[in-house]
Amino acid sequence: MIPRHLLIGVAALLVLVVAMGIYLRHMRQQARQLESPAADALPVVPPASGPTETVTLYVADDAAGLLRARPAQIPLPGGRQQRAEEILRGLLRIYQQPGAAHPLAAAADIRSIYLVDPGAAVIDLNAAFADQHRSGILSEQLTVNSLVETLAVNVPGIQRVNILVEGKTRDTLAGHADLSDSFDVTAVEQAGNQ
Repeated sequence: MIPRHLLIGVAALLVLVVAMGIYLRHMRQQARQLESPAADALPVVPPASGPTETVTLYVADDAAGLLRARPAQIPLPGGRQQRAEEILRGLLRIYQQPGAAHPLAAAADIRSIYLVDPGAAVIDLNAAFADQHRSGILSEQLTVNSLVETLAVNVPGIQRVNILVEGKTRDTLAGHADLSDSFDVTAVEQAGNQ
């Protein structure tokens, strides 16, 4: 026969395990509730106002490993810089849809686009864009090429593009695609046609 003190000890341990399981479940529910408002606290960019125009977006397809030109109707404001920002935000909305062929994080956004001396543009991405981007040579390069080609085809005169993250230069997007130098639009277009 099993001694009484051993049965009491096993029963106490069993009660302790069940209580810890209930406590863990409760803590997970609280953590989910805390994460939800944090995602909702992201700044919301007001929708663009202006006439809707047809633009060409170069959308990345991870399975095929290439960019596909896709027409889109986007309301565009009057200013050249604001138009460029809305065009790239339209591209990001495609990537942020469920089941996208090249998914990006929901928090990924374009902070700003600067159209500097003739022929140059600077795309300033938010930290979530880079920090939550999937790592991989093809995935990162498709993202960069998609941004560069979409901007160049819709904003005449752009010959080179620099990409910043939170207003600062960064060596790579997510460990592979080099962001330390300018992207020559012609070279990016030729790489996409191969």
